[in-house]
Amino acid sequence: MKVVAFNGSARKNGNTAMMINYMFEELNKEGIETEMVQLSGEHPHGCIACYQCFKKKDGRCIVDLDCINSCIEKMVAADGIVLASPTYFADISTEMKALIDRCGMVSRANGDMYKRKLGAAIVTQRRGGGIHAFDSMNHFFTIGQMIIVGSSYWNMGFGREKGEVANDSEALQVMRDLGQNMAWLLKKLHT
Repeated sequence: MKVVAFNGSARKNGNTAMMINYMFEELNKEGIETEMVQLSGEHPHGCIACYQCFKKKDGRCIVDLDCINSCIEKMVAADGIVLASPTYFADISTEMKALIDRCGMVSRANGDMYKRKLGAAIVTQRRGGGIHAFDSMNHFFTIGQMIIVGSSYWNMGFGREKGEVANDSEALQVMRDLGQNMAWLLKKLHT
């Protein structure tokens, strides 16, 4: 079993990556393989609405200038997909939006490639706007016929400067609970 997380933060190894890693600790304890893909520095482009993915139906985006096809391959190979983003102007980062639009479009064009995989969204924020970002990522899961894993509260942490999210004890517990819930459900589905 494997869970892949996509970190949509412009900052590598910042608060968003920390939140993912707290969740990963619980998955790793249960013997579940994890991988984090950091979109920082990758500069994924948005969907150009060419609809070639619907014509070709080869599980790929025709625009092969960035990391998106690699991300699609990782999503297909994983049992669980985590989308994580900081909150920028009450929404997800541009990197995360590009990932959602292109990976989502290719999936739809190819019979919902992520259907019945587990999904979870993680948000970091300075103060507010995180619920909208959380919803934006969860919409990717629902339209793709995926199963959303819940936790003991909304999957979000507070912090602006790198490392500040570690001071949010509730967020850390929510990440531990999310990891435990995802591990439990993965084991149930693979019994």
